[in-house]
Amino acid sequence: MTDGVLVVVDAQHVFADRDSPWGAPRFAEVHPGIRRLTTAFAGRVVHTRFVAPAEPAGAWVPYYAQYPFARQPPDAPLYALVDDPGDAPVLDATTFGKWGPELAAVVGAGPLVLAGVSTDCCVLSTALPAADAGVPVQVVTDACAGASDADHDRALAAMALYAPLITLTTTDAVLARR
Repeated sequence: MTDGVLVVVDAQHVFADRDSPWGAPRFAEVHPGIRRLTTAFAGRVVHTRFVAPAEPAGAWVPYYAQYPFARQPPDAPLYALVDDPGDAPVLDATTFGKWGPELAAVVGAGPLVLAGVSTDCCVLSTALPAADAGVPVQVVTDACAGASDADHDRALAAMALYAPLITLTTTDAVLARR
């Protein structure tokens, strides 16, 4: 048994597919770590999904003009999770960051253990507001993938600046705390 709640951020086909404009090149490499963590945190896992809004507003209008392929309904195959979540809750959001009242209600005092994609977008955008809310955040570095290796490294470096609110760890280190 491990402490906290594991949040698997956006482990979806749109990020797993190497041919997708949003594909995370190392998704296949980090996916086994995500699965190991999901097994270890059974009963304390939340999956999130990034989905397009029905009608983009504000800064999202030019964003979706740049990525029109993503203007699909939430049940489109590209937004499907790579793994069956089983009984674990799945939270959909039209924002990069997944931290909000719904996730806060599940996580409570934490810690929040983050894995998924993309390190430099949705993971980062979830970690910072959670830490700002006072929830201890652990980012499992080898169970996250970025848009590129450089982007992954830059995001981890930025999150490391928030220590001790955010700590960087590995799958093996998390699983060793049983």
